Amino acid sequence: MEQDDVTIREQNFHSQVREYIICFLLFAVLYIVSYCIITRYKRKTDDQEDEDAIVNRISLYLCTFTLAMSGGAVLLLPFSIISNEILLSFPKNYYIQWLNGSLIHGLWNLVSLFSNLCLFVLMPFAYFFLESEGFAGSKKGIKSRVLETFVMLFLLGLLILGIVWVASALIDNDAASMESLYDLWEFYLPYLYSCISLMGGLLLLMCTPVGLSRMFTVMGQLLVKPTILEDLDEQIYCVTLQEEALQRRLNGSTSHSHSQGSAHRLNKELDVVRDQRNKLARRKKASAWEKNLLYPIVMLILLTGTTISVLLVALNILYLLVDETAMPKGSEDRGLGNTSLSTFGLVQAVVDIILMFYLMVSSVVGFYSLRVFEGLTPRKDDTTMTTIIGCCVSILVLSSALPVMSRTLGITRFDLLGDFGRFNWLGNFYIVLSYNLLFAVVTTLCLVRKFTSAVREELLKALGLDKLQLSNSPTDPESGKLSANGHQKTL
Repeated sequence: MEQDDVTIREQNFHSQVREYIICFLLFAVLYIVSYCIITRYKRKTDDQEDEDAIVNRISLYLCTFTLAMSGGAVLLLPFSIISNEILLSFPKNYYIQWLNGSLIHGLWNLVSLFSNLCLFVLMPFAYFFLESEGFAGSKKGIKSRVLETFVMLFLLGLLILGIVWVASALIDNDAASMESLYDLWEFYLPYLYSCISLMGGLLLLMCTPVGLSRMFTVMGQLLVKPTILEDLDEQIYCVTLQEEALQRRLNGSTSHSHSQGSAHRLNKELDVVRDQRNKLARRKKASAWEKNLLYPIVMLILLTGTTISVLLVALNILYLLVDETAMPKGSEDRGLGNTSLSTFGLVQAVVDIILMFYLMVSSVVGFYSLRVFEGLTPRKDDTTMTTIIGCCVSILVLSSALPVMSRTLGITRFDLLGDFGRFNWLGNFYIVLSYNLLFAVVTTLCLVRKFTSAVREELLKALGLDKLQLSNSPTDPESGKLSANGHQKTL
């Protein structure tokens, strides 16, 4: 009997060690990838080892950790879904025994814990530490900046605590709920994270439809469009002449000592013309299959993915009206590897995972396309640490809300595990139904507006209203572009 107890304890010990090793390896991979991404966009500084360099390095490590947690939050549902299908297909395979429910639940809990830590502690610390200078009258150095940062964090924590306490008192003026707010770890932090998750879900609801329509423009800029009734040689010749004319004007302005503003404007025009010439040269060098086959296939894939997403949301609205288990918080935990949550098995699971990644990429594209967040757009080798902190916080909020949004919209039927499934608003039928309706309606309107923009421009021209600029704003990069021969492109 004692040997059996020892054997069980040994098995539990080895299982725990194995799970820790797997979690560490996954985190190490995410951390390395995140570090490469951030250093690609971070502004290059001198190698001088001064106080600001140390502060920047610490902030860089914290931002890398936060971006790694964002990647972990994005991969939670795909990894869980594919693990469930693998366990169903190979239930007795010895080599996949490490893939079990304990590991999956542990990953969900760790991602939830460290997402809270990054959002409420590490990122505010990185920002205040970067902006701190030390208290007046104190000795300058790292210690004084750390002290000022902790004081600012303490004051920020008190402010957030008071705001949430007052908001809870206004929404639910109940003695039990008021007393539960005094329990910091068991109620207050999950309640605060639930509010942040709701804000992240609303941000996804605002960014994803815009990103789904914007993806067609982005892919159109990355790929080579088909050449239909266009003479690329003539366009390259015209652009080359324009570039030479601008170069002569620039040389003349420098020789005659004109104003710096005029020279700066000519330099900007010259950069635009050179960029246009490079794009035309790339279109000319592209192969026939890249121009005539790859572009239509990619556009068809984007349109298919968007259509399937809207159809799944429409079906989920019907399920919500007739079945209570369609609620994100109304389903029971079926356990990992016990039953398939996909009607068509592994094929549907792969489609669900592809749609999740597509929605995440679209939400990021839509986030940076909004005018409010244009200032956070990272630039290669020219992004300040303050901007990187803002980007990491934004991506963390979006990625943490992605599993909740995917389950709320019915993209997948996999149950939310850990603290992700305990959000209070997930049990509110009207919030969930309104979320689905808004997503379907806004996405449809964005796509209709996207694909009818050329038709609307032609109608405005026919009516003589094109000079009023009703359809496109002056800052729209796709409007007002002139081709090499001076004619405005409408398609």
